[in-house]
Amino acid sequence: MADTYDLVILGSGPGGYVAAIRASQLGLKVAIVERERLGGICLNWGCIPTKALLRTSEIYHYMQNAESYGLKADNVGFDLAKIVDRSRKVAGQLNAGVKGLMKKNKVTVVEGVGTVTAKGKLSVKQGDKIVELEAKNIIVATGARARDLPFAKADGERIWTYRHAMVPTEMPTKLLVIGSGAIGVEFASFYNDIGADVTIVEMLPRILPVEDEEVSAFMDKALSKQGIKLLTQTGLEGLAPSANGVTAKIKAKDGKVSEETFSHAIIAIGIVPNTENIGLEALGVETDRGHIKTDGYGRTNVDGIWAIGDVTGAPWLAHKASHEGIIAVEKIAGGSPHQMDKANIPGCTYSRPQVASVGMTEAKAKEAGYELKVGKFPFIGNGKAIALGEAEGFVKTVFDAKTGELLGAHMVGAEVTELIQGYVVARQLETTEAELMETVFAHPTLSEMMHESVLAAYGRAIHY
Repeated sequence: MADTYDLVILGSGPGGYVAAIRASQLGLKVAIVERERLGGICLNWGCIPTKALLRTSEIYHYMQNAESYGLKADNVGFDLAKIVDRSRKVAGQLNAGVKGLMKKNKVTVVEGVGTVTAKGKLSVKQGDKIVELEAKNIIVATGARARDLPFAKADGERIWTYRHAMVPTEMPTKLLVIGSGAIGVEFASFYNDIGADVTIVEMLPRILPVEDEEVSAFMDKALSKQGIKLLTQTGLEGLAPSANGVTAKIKAKDGKVSEETFSHAIIAIGIVPNTENIGLEALGVETDRGHIKTDGYGRTNVDGIWAIGDVTGAPWLAHKASHEGIIAVEKIAGGSPHQMDKANIPGCTYSRPQVASVGMTEAKAKEAGYELKVGKFPFIGNGKAIALGEAEGFVKTVFDAKTGELLGAHMVGAEVTELIQGYVVARQLETTEAELMETVFAHPTLSEMMHESVLAAYGRAIHY
C-alpha cells in the first residue's frame, strides 16, 4: 500500500524544503523526497559554503592590509584544509537545521531517488527497496547541476566544477576560470585573494554580462587591479588535463589560438536542469531546453504536477526557488497568492567588491522605450565607506522620467548584497522617486548612498 499525502515534494533544496514548511503551516500532510542531503545544492554545495569560503578570503585580505588600519599582522598565512573544514562545518550546521525544521513542522522525509510514475503517484528507490507515495499534488524541485564542456568533462583532479572547487585538496597555483557569471567571478575572487594566479575566460564582450554595463566595466577594472587576468570575447577550444596541470587552447578575439598551461581549471559556464529520469516525459510534462514550463503559480501543463526553482529556468537563484515554493503551496491550499514577478528578484555576486542589482539595466530600459532619469553616487562620497576603508564602488538608480517608477537599481562595492533589499522592497511597494527622496536614512551608513543616488537622478545629490 502506498503512503498517502496531500502533497509530495521531490527535492529538498531552498525551494523544496521551504515549500514543505509552508504547506505544513497551511495544514497539509506533506512528504519530501531527497536523494542526497536535506537543503540541496544551496545549503550543502552552493550558496552557503561558498560564502564561508569568501568570508575567509575577505578576512585574509584585510589581514594582509592591516597596516592601512593602523594594525600589525606579521607572517600572515592560511591552512587550506582548515578553510575547507570550516566551510563544510557551516554547511553541516545548516543541514542539521533543515532536519530540525522538518521534524518541527511534521514533514515526512523520505530518503532515496524519486520518480513520478503517474499523476499523483511517486516511487522512491532506497537501495533494493521501493517506497510508494501518493498525493493529489506533486511539486518537482529537483534543481540543476553544473554544465560540462562538450570537449572536457570535470574530473575533480585538474578540471573542477563548483563542487570540486569548494573542497580542494591542494592550492591552485595558476587557475583558469571558464565563465564570468556570478559563480565564476566568486571563485576567481576567492582563489585570487588567497594567492592563486587567476585568469578568467569569457566568450561575451564583458564579464558579469547580465549586470548593468557600468557595473561590468567597474568590475573589470577592479579585478584587473587585483591581478586577475580577464580575457573577454575569448573562446576555449580545448582543455587537456595531465598529472601536473591542464593545458588550454584559448581562441582570442582576433581569432588566434594559443596554448597555456594551468595547475587547475574551474568550469563555470552555466547549469543543466535535473529533469531527466524522473518520469516527466511519460506524463507529457512540457519542457523548454530541459527546463519545466510553468505558469506564474508553478503549475505545469499536467494537472497536479507543479515545478519550482532551478528546474523551471532563469534566474537560477535560491531565493527565487523559495518564493516560487510558497506561491505554489498557497495556490495548492486554495489561497490567492500573487504570481511570481521575476522583475523584482534581486541578483547578488559575493566577490570583492560585491555586486547587487534588481530590475532593468539602463540599456534594457532604453530598449523598452522608457524616457529615463538615471542617478549615480560613488562610495568615495560616503563617510561610512571612507571610515571602513571601502571607498570604491557606486550605487546607480534608473527611473521612468514620466512616472517616477524605479525601473532598476545597480550596485558595486562593499556590502551591496545587503543594501539591495531596500530597492527590492521599494519596487515591490511600487514606490516612486518622491517617497524615496522623502525617506530618512540613518547617518553614518552605507545606505545613505541609496538616497543620494535617487537624489542624483533628479539633480539633487547633496554630497557629491
